[in-house]
Amino acid sequence: MKSSRRPPRRRVLASAVAIVATSSLAVFMAAHAAAAGDTRWGADYFPNVTLTTQAGASVRFFDDLIKGKIVAIDLIYTTCEYSCPLETARLAQVQRLIGPRMGRDVFFYSITIDPQHDTPAVLDEYARKFGAGPGWLFLTGAKADIDLLTRKLGLYSPPDPNNADGHLPYLLVGNQTTGQWMRNSAVDNPKFLARTIGDWVTDWQGADRAALKSYADSAPLALDLGRYTFNYHCAACHTIGGGTRIGPDLAGVTARRDRDWLRRFIAAPGRMNADGDPIAVALRQTYGTARMPTLDLSDEDVAAVIAYLEGRSRAADDVAPTPAPAASSNTAGPLSAILEAYLRVQRALAADTIASIRGDARTIDIDAAALGADAASIRTAASRLGAAADLKTARAAFGALSEPLIALVRSSGAMPPDLVVAYCPMAQKSWLQNGTQIQNPYYGKAMPGCGRVD
Repeated sequence: MKSSRRPPRRRVLASAVAIVATSSLAVFMAAHAAAAGDTRWGADYFPNVTLTTQAGASVRFFDDLIKGKIVAIDLIYTTCEYSCPLETARLAQVQRLIGPRMGRDVFFYSITIDPQHDTPAVLDEYARKFGAGPGWLFLTGAKADIDLLTRKLGLYSPPDPNNADGHLPYLLVGNQTTGQWMRNSAVDNPKFLARTIGDWVTDWQGADRAALKSYADSAPLALDLGRYTFNYHCAACHTIGGGTRIGPDLAGVTARRDRDWLRRFIAAPGRMNADGDPIAVALRQTYGTARMPTLDLSDEDVAAVIAYLEGRSRAADDVAPTPAPAASSNTAGPLSAILEAYLRVQRALAADTIASIRGDARTIDIDAAALGADAASIRTAASRLGAAADLKTARAAFGALSEPLIALVRSSGAMPPDLVVAYCPMAQKSWLQNGTQIQNPYYGKAMPGCGRVD
């Protein structure tokens, strides 16, 4: 649990007010620039790269997607266990609030940062899971083109192992015709986002709107922490008695699940899956790409939302647990010894330790010598690994070791049945591991379940 890092609510509110004020000023300035004839936010700025929709159609980014439109753009990848599921569910709420304007003058674009895995078919399944309707496209394309777009749009954020999300859930909202652009959080209040997209970026038109009410006229705020936490973090995917939405109906869940299990799962669903908890694994199998995100809730928030669910609880059934089988095997000869040592290093880095890797790196170097010139790059990387004095250096050397070792194992045809190639879209690196439960060596305990099996 990370309650000790959670800032006071007043500080969060003050930061939010400052962000809104800054964003509003940016919109005001952009509107005046547009009125003055500033057309810099046009075809000369936005890359007109070709992307592919979830339906397999080719589109040009500027000509087909944003020219003359009001748009909201975010970055996702379908195997994400942190921000992406929540921001996609949040946009589904915003979609419902915007209503018939979707696909007419308002358009959403979710661009994958993992095009190798997120094919149109994968994105189509993901879009269907979250109820994407007309006007909301999920897009893939060439990695170089997507990297260029993320930087030009101001949506890129470098991987940060100290941030449990690994990346920042930005949402770019804009009106290409007027040149008004602003960057928000994609997990903000859905009504605020709908107002931003559907109203603020067209305020230059002077449309008649009801006058805003004074805060002095507002009713006193009576905050139920459990209800607030559920509505802000959970209601995008779940109902309580309203049926399955993106995730399961939570009616009766406190009667079906052990209280301690609920507390641990709400706090860290990714870790529960990584540890092989049978109920968590079964839920993942049932709901597929609509993964329960890690919300970084405090102990107080978790307790409050469980109490809220319990207060509205009634009997219902849920998904039965299905334990995942485990297996183990090895190949013979020098490659077998290399793989055994390599997997010990992989598990050590996933546990944020380098205490034992020097001996294993030496083993890899010695046994790789028996494989001749084909293993020269493996020996070089193993030497760097053995000399690493800190986690950052060790992980960089491990990445350099993994690439040629994966190629060698594949070309040899000696891949053990329980050995898999895993890939982390945030680190943009692959590795070998036993079993399909992700053990990320590049982010370790900060993001143990970040990645997918190729």
